[in-house]
Parts: sequence; C-alpha cells; structure tokens
Amino acid sequence: QVQLVEAGGGLVQAGDSLRLSCAASGDTFSVLRMAWFRRPPGKEREFVASISTLHETTFGAESMKGRFAISRDNALNAAYLQINTLKPEDTAIYYCAAAPLVTPIIWRYWGQGTQVTVSS
Repeated sequence: QVQLVEAGGGLVQAGDSLRLSCAASGDTFSVLRMAWFRRPPGKEREFVASISTLHETTFGAESMKGRFAISRDNALNAAYLQINTLKPEDTAIYYCAAAPLVTPIIWRYWGQGTQVTVSS
C-alpha cells in the first residue's frame, strides 16, 4: 500500500508560477512510476505528465510540455510538478498518482488532490 499527499496548490494570478509536490510513503518510491493528473471544474480528469524511475518524462500534450515540468527526487520520496505562466484554464484539482513498474500501466495509487485556482 502506498500513500500519496499533494501540496502546493492555492489561489494565484494568471502569469504566476508554482510548484506542486507529492510525498509518497508506505512503499519503495524508487520502484514506482509517478504521474500528475488534473480535473478542471465540470470536466473529466486528464493526464498531465508522468516520470519513470529513470527520470524519463511523458506529457499529455505539447502545450503541457511547454509550460509544465515533472520531476522526482528518489532520495526524498517525492515528485513535483512545475507550472509556469499559469492560465485561468489551468484551474483544477491536481492529483499525483503512482503505478507499479509493470505493463500495462495502471495508476493504482492516488493522492487526495490539491486545488489550483488561477484568477484572470
């Protein structure tokens, strides 16, 4: 069993930047694939980015690759999502997720989410 706790969300203005963090506990972080998802108000949850144990990254869209950066620190059992030049449409609950290192990828573990609200 893995527990994930997000932090770093809040109310920000358009153009701001912030970094979300995800602390993992309960298992060996180094053998987990990590990801960030988000759920905008009234919309379905969407994939933002993922990072492998070897720091290989995947993004859900080119636009996300341009303003979003995912990273991890295996020594601290933590994953991060850097968001630059925030836009009102980035308003969402952001979730971190973890998957065992097998295929197909199944995002088995989820955090409770952290709210990001971007004012225009």
